[in-house]
Amino acid sequence: MGTLNIEKVNQSFTAFRMVAGLDDYDRLVVLMNALADSGEAGEGGKYESLFLLLADLLEAQDKRHYPMLDATPAQVLRFLMEQHALNQSQLPEIGNQSVVSQVLNGKRQLNVRQIARLCQRFGVGAELFIARDVVH
Repeated sequence: MGTLNIEKVNQSFTAFRMVAGLDDYDRLVVLMNALADSGEAGEGGKYESLFLLLADLLEAQDKRHYPMLDATPAQVLRFLMEQHALNQSQLPEIGNQSVVSQVLNGKRQLNVRQIARLCQRFGVGAELFIARDVVH
């Protein structure tokens, strides 16, 4: 393999960033969606490498601009309840008001069934409802 011309790689990447709009989050999402819709972004597809590179860039932007705070499942649930103007008796996915209260006060953990139902209701990932000390 010949010598790597770092300056040429940098120029090419800078030009690519400008053309692809990598500094524009919304444009990056549109590009990723277009690649996914092409049917060629998956394993072995002609856009696989580009899609994976863009996915990494998008993830890095997400982490930089929208850092995930360390929140307990109870804090996440309380936040979602506030955002949706819900009270404890309006969460049948968990159980009755008493059970919801125990979860919110940290006296009880959510089970898999409850987590699945909450994810479906709020459109969020299960990792939000799993205590950090439980994840290995």
